[in-house]
Amino acid sequence: MTQNRPISPGDSIGILGSGQLGRMLAMAAAQLGLKAHIYAPEAGPAFDVSATHTLAAYEDEAALHTFAETVDVITYEFENVPARTAEVLAQHRPVLPKHSALARTQDRLTEKNFLKDLGIPTAPFLAVDDAGGLARAVAQLGRPSILKTRRFGYDGKGQALVREGSDLAVIFRSLGGHVSILEGVVPFSKEISVIAARGTDGSFQAFDVCENHHEHHILSVTRVPASLSAQTAKLAIAMTEKIADALDYVGVITVEMFVVETPGQAERLVVNEIAPRVHNSGHWTLDGALTSQFEQHIRAICGWPLGSPHRHGTIEMHNLIGADVDGWRTLLATEGACLHLYGKHEARPGRKMGHVTYVRPVKPDHT
Repeated sequence: MTQNRPISPGDSIGILGSGQLGRMLAMAAAQLGLKAHIYAPEAGPAFDVSATHTLAAYEDEAALHTFAETVDVITYEFENVPARTAEVLAQHRPVLPKHSALARTQDRLTEKNFLKDLGIPTAPFLAVDDAGGLARAVAQLGRPSILKTRRFGYDGKGQALVREGSDLAVIFRSLGGHVSILEGVVPFSKEISVIAARGTDGSFQAFDVCENHHEHHILSVTRVPASLSAQTAKLAIAMTEKIADALDYVGVITVEMFVVETPGQAERLVVNEIAPRVHNSGHWTLDGALTSQFEQHIRAICGWPLGSPHRHGTIEMHNLIGADVDGWRTLLATEGACLHLYGKHEARPGRKMGHVTYVRPVKPDHT
C-alpha cells in the first residue's frame, strides 16, 4: 500500500534513471538535506553523487520492492519508465509525477489527443498503424510531414521526414514498423519551452520562457528570456498551467512549443510535446535563477513550498556535445562562464557531456 507521509530533511528520494538529469536531481536533494537512492539498469553519472544506488532491471519486481522500502518518495529522470515499473512502485511509495501523467505523455498519440481535448493547438496529426495507414495519412496531411514512433523517441530518434518522392513503405520500415503518428509540418519561426512546477497543493511557478536552437535534432543553445511579445509569453505559461492542472501534476513539467508568425497577425503558439520531468532547456536555472529546476522538482515532490523562479539576468546556455567537452579548460578560464560537466567517461558524437551557462546581470536603470 502506498505510504503518504510528510517528507523531512534526512529522508530519501528514490530516482529512476542514472543519467545527468538524475545526477542533478540527486545534487539538488543533497543541498536540501535529503539523500538520493538511484535505481537504474545500467551505471551512469548519477551513481557518483548519490547516497546509494541499485543496479537492476526495471522489470525486476523483487528489486523494485526492496528499493521502494528504502525511500520515502519516488521520481524519475526520464519519461520512458515502463508502466509496470511505476505501478509496482506506487503500491509501496508515492511516485511523482503520477503514473497517470506518465501514461499520457509516453505515447505521442495519447498526448496529442489529450492536448486536443484541452483545446490546445498542436500540429495536425493522424494515427499510423501500418504502411497502408501511412499512405492514407500522407494523402490527408500531405508532404512534407513527419512520421514518429508513438513511444521512445527523443533528440530526433524515432522519427523520419516524409518528403516528395519518399518511398512510404521504406520509411515505415525504417522506424521498425512500430505503431506511429504522422504530424503535419508547422511553419514555425522559433522553438520555445516553458519550464514550470506544480506542487502537491496545486501551487504553480513558471520560469521565464526559453528560446531554443537545435542542431541535428539536439538542443544546442537556450536563451532566456525568449524574444516574444509579453502577451505571447504570458499565453505560453498559461497553456502550461492548464496542462499541469489537467494532469493533476506534481513536479517540474516542460512544454515545448512552436511560435508561428504570420504577417499582420499576432504570434501563434503550437504545442510540440510535453516532457514530464526536468529538461535540458532548463539547465540555465542552476546559475541563472534563485531556485533551479532541480531544486524546484525536489521541493514539489516532497510537498514543500515552491521556490522563486526569479531570473538573475539575461541568460545563454550552450550544450557541450561530444568533443565540445574537450574545451573545458578554456571555458574554466572564460570570465562569466559557469561550467557543468556530467562525469561521463566517453565523449561520443551526439552525446551530451555538459553545459556552460553565461549570466549577464541586468544593469540598474538610473534614469
